[in-house]
Amino acid sequence: MASILQSLSKTVHLSLGIAILLFLGLHFFGDGFAFDTLFWSWLFRFLHVTVAIMWIGLLWYFNFVQIPSMPKIPDEQKPAIGKVIAPTALFYFRWAAAITVLSGLILAWINGYVHSAMILGLDGSGGKNTAIGIGMWLGLIMAYNVWFVIWPNQKKALGIVECSPEDKAMSAKTAMLFSRTNTLLSLPMLLSMVAAQNLY
Repeated sequence: MASILQSLSKTVHLSLGIAILLFLGLHFFGDGFAFDTLFWSWLFRFLHVTVAIMWIGLLWYFNFVQIPSMPKIPDEQKPAIGKVIAPTALFYFRWAAAITVLSGLILAWINGYVHSAMILGLDGSGGKNTAIGIGMWLGLIMAYNVWFVIWPNQKKALGIVECSPEDKAMSAKTAMLFSRTNTLLSLPMLLSMVAAQNLY
């Protein structure tokens, strides 16, 4: 078991394998279920929640751990963060954001509420569609910030894109402020999403 757990790839593959076996067990040894709209809705919700955990988890890692810790790290050790850890974390961060949005929109389409949610339930549907719509718009704003503000500025701040020292410092500040903005929006977004599933 130690050889599996020492490899991230093997660990993730085993986790996926256990999840598939659990899925098959629930299907064949339970009451069974059809591969219908309910199944596809569940599948895309599972994908949506899984990648959203990675996205928001990394957002909170950056804001609760990495950014506050950087001033405490000796200058000679900072390249380990800027050249190794941050680029890898940002790769998973931005793609988790994109897949979260895509899977969420597909989920809303499968369940037939994408239009009503995007117009915040102003078509008279209200309630659940208003709540999920607020969450969807906040998620879209946050994903926009990731791809079109945070990532371009982080590329300059981390030296992936060449720029002047002044631009580098300004880009680092801009990336931090928009990352902090996403942290600000994260709890209202999560509250709206969970409220739509549980309060209506």
